[in-house]
Amino acid sequence: MLQSPAWPASARDVATADVEATAGRHGATPVDRLAVARTLASTTPVITAGTAGAVFATLAAVAAADVATARTVEPHLDALAILAQAGVPAPADATFGVFAAEAPGLRVDATEAGAGVFRLDGTKPWCSLASTLSHALVTAHVGDDRQLFAVDLRQPGVTVHDEAWVARGMPDVPSGPVDLVDVRAVPVGGPGWYLTRPGFAWGGIGVAACWWGGAVGLARVLRSLAATRPDSELLQAALGATVIDLADAEDALAAAAARIDGTDDDTDRSLLAQVTRSRVRRAVDTVRERVVRTVGPAPLTADPAVAARVADLELYVLQDHADRDLARIGRKVLEHGGVAW
Repeated sequence: MLQSPAWPASARDVATADVEATAGRHGATPVDRLAVARTLASTTPVITAGTAGAVFATLAAVAAADVATARTVEPHLDALAILAQAGVPAPADATFGVFAAEAPGLRVDATEAGAGVFRLDGTKPWCSLASTLSHALVTAHVGDDRQLFAVDLRQPGVTVHDEAWVARGMPDVPSGPVDLVDVRAVPVGGPGWYLTRPGFAWGGIGVAACWWGGAVGLARVLRSLAATRPDSELLQAALGATVIDLADAEDALAAAAARIDGTDDDTDRSLLAQVTRSRVRRAVDTVRERVVRTVGPAPLTADPAVAARVADLELYVLQDHADRDLARIGRKVLEHGGVAW
């Protein structure tokens, strides 16, 4: 699956075809996908300098097989990496999500209960698979700071609102809010640590690797159609443009992985992550729109796997904030530089 020569050695060591073959397909249950997450966690290193290429390649391969599985696997691997960075052991056989989103009018507060234990109260938005996971890493407010906590989701006081999830993309990866009432939590890092650690930026690039892999799977639909109509220059042109867009996105991911694996301490991690995500998102949006426009309605109405991939991918890339994230890049460059020109 990997084509760009810029990928570091760690990515080249990943048997992406084997990952795809074991990642599952459309129609898998959330429990099945979490089983994939646990299996991959046993064979995929936590992300750090020297392993980023391997992690990104693995996530992309999972998404090429099934976007919803990648959406399940990515936060589990990210959570294990966060716990490892903080020196906090993960419970055996646990399945993790990362609930760090904020929303107007919703807030979770943490109160210290003694002996290194806190209690959480409030409502957390965008909690994917909360009704299926065993644990989550949850951000909460401690005074003026936000801090990360490990929470067992099976304890009293946790109420999941799957019914709030009405999306047509990833319908069986519900991401509704969760109410927390006097819920026991264990701190993971100190106040502010979660947002300032190097892995925060790296995890954001991992999500972009999933977007790229999902678009690769969609591009294969176009390639298969073009192969059945060898005289269609329109299909060939669409396929050629898609090859270029996917290559641009892959180059962005490969270059980011190489910089992380090269332990470049001078790298502006936040700028690198946002530029990479925006480059990938732009390419993925273009590929998705072109494929849908070119193949027409038949696959979207007759092939449930294709229809699901289009809807899942469209929703997934909205984790990027489009023009707001482009504005963030502009502000960073104005304030700190970071570009050669």
